[in-house]
Amino acid sequence: MGLPESGGTGANIKSLAVQVLTGRWLMVFATFLLMVASGASYVFSLYSNDIKSVLGYDQTTLNLIGFSKDLGNNIGILAGLINEVTPPWVVLSIGAVLNFVGNFMIWLAVARKIPAPKLWHMCLYIAVGGNSHTFTNTGAFITCVKNFPESRGVVMGLLTGYNSISGAVNAQLYRAFYGDDTSFFTLFVAWLPTLLSLAFIRTIRIIENPNRPQNDAKVFYKFLYMSLGLAGFLLVSIILERILINFTRTEYVLSAAAVLFLVFLPLVVVFKEEHKLLKSKLQTQFTAPLVVSPQPPSLPSKQTIPWWKDAFNPPEIGEDFTILQALFSIEMASLLLAAICGLGGTITMIDNLGQIGTAFGYPLKKISDFVSLTSIWSYLGQITAGTLSEILVTKYKCPRPLLLTLTILFSSIGHVLIAFNVPSGLHVASVITGFCSGAFWPLIFTIISELFGLKHYSTLYHFGSVANPMALYLLNVRITGSYYDEEAKKQMAASGAVWKPGEALNCLGGECFRLSFIIITIVALFGAVVSLVLVVRTTKFYQGDIYKRFRNEAEMEEEDELVLSLESVGVLAEN
Repeated sequence: MGLPESGGTGANIKSLAVQVLTGRWLMVFATFLLMVASGASYVFSLYSNDIKSVLGYDQTTLNLIGFSKDLGNNIGILAGLINEVTPPWVVLSIGAVLNFVGNFMIWLAVARKIPAPKLWHMCLYIAVGGNSHTFTNTGAFITCVKNFPESRGVVMGLLTGYNSISGAVNAQLYRAFYGDDTSFFTLFVAWLPTLLSLAFIRTIRIIENPNRPQNDAKVFYKFLYMSLGLAGFLLVSIILERILINFTRTEYVLSAAAVLFLVFLPLVVVFKEEHKLLKSKLQTQFTAPLVVSPQPPSLPSKQTIPWWKDAFNPPEIGEDFTILQALFSIEMASLLLAAICGLGGTITMIDNLGQIGTAFGYPLKKISDFVSLTSIWSYLGQITAGTLSEILVTKYKCPRPLLLTLTILFSSIGHVLIAFNVPSGLHVASVITGFCSGAFWPLIFTIISELFGLKHYSTLYHFGSVANPMALYLLNVRITGSYYDEEAKKQMAASGAVWKPGEALNCLGGECFRLSFIIITIVALFGAVVSLVLVVRTTKFYQGDIYKRFRNEAEMEEEDELVLSLESVGVLAEN
């Protein structure tokens, strides 16, 4: 297991340290940490009551602040465009600054360190804090995918999976630091993600000439098993908190210590893999024959086409599209429409889980359990979709959009259970919806990278996220909210009460969500049909070797690096 002798133990340790610090696997671990730390957006309910009580807001005003947070979270086009023309450390730096400024200003307001800000100021602060995640995620997510293009399905599943459990991880760590006092939570999310972004600002980068082994997927499966252990521990912790009712400070500290151990456990894999790479690299330098590949003949330069014509003249699927070529393509239109139809129902279900449980007569503790466990089901959906789809694509040539179609169809089962208020149906529906809401994202993001290439993926990745707010507005606000209020007014009128503007509306019974979820089910089925159109258009592409191009590029890079290494050895020998 030792390294080739080249100067003693001290030199070997130094070589290994340099290999680890400059290698791809530490970069992967750094992206995991950034994903885990970006959980402020998922635990708004943990600190929203402090904002409401300290600043004297009503529920409508608080919902406006929550909408501002979601708006900031989903507008990432600027981050993508900046990442197109700058190295990753630029967007990571911007994300760190935005995160600290936005969340620190909220904490100053909640802690009464500054005069009570105006409403639009609070909306701006939380939107800035939310938008910081688009910069951080772009710098980490896109870089990791570009460094591992042949394992992108597993990579995206892992990264989105870590992101989905980040809220639970942040809650565990926060309680260890500050206990049950939630007034410091925005301060916590101001300094922790910022500190991690700055710590790994030079680690997360595009690595041009990696000595790429052929079993990257096996390494990611090791990371997968460790993340499953983390998610399993969080699930047990949530259940124990429900049983024991109140954790003591000591129990929170012990739980946080176990979480940190599981979060940092992938470092073992990082050191092991980099050790293997260094050993192989040193042996290759001294034993490999000098083989120089013939230079490919120069190709004639392509004729320049005006951008307005080029936008409607796309290359073959799988090649690098320009941004406009991708946006004007039938494939992107089909994907976004299917995503809106599929995501809309799951987002609506999750956002209204509390109201649905109340309307169906579930106790508050049971509803709280549904909400707490949703992130775990979402994590399992992301991990399963990323890993399973990668296996089906690489081994069985299954079109990845077909998995998207099946996910949409599966989610419609949960919608039907809600629409008809099936006995104990909310238990099953919450699991199905949480799972599908997680599964959608790695599928959508991976399909975009495969169909339109990685050259402009930084920007195109964020166009996939646009489906989220569009679906939220159309199916949640315009349909579900309107029908709920209408049914609540009918119940008030039937009881002889008269509703007044500004008065809370509460609806009880299965009819509160019946019509809206019947519509959502129909919309989901339509989305599945649209997704099938994408399956038909991409089947030929997926039947080929979709990663051959990246393997050829990697082999050429490795040969060039080997030639340079051998030439340097020859120069040293002559001297």
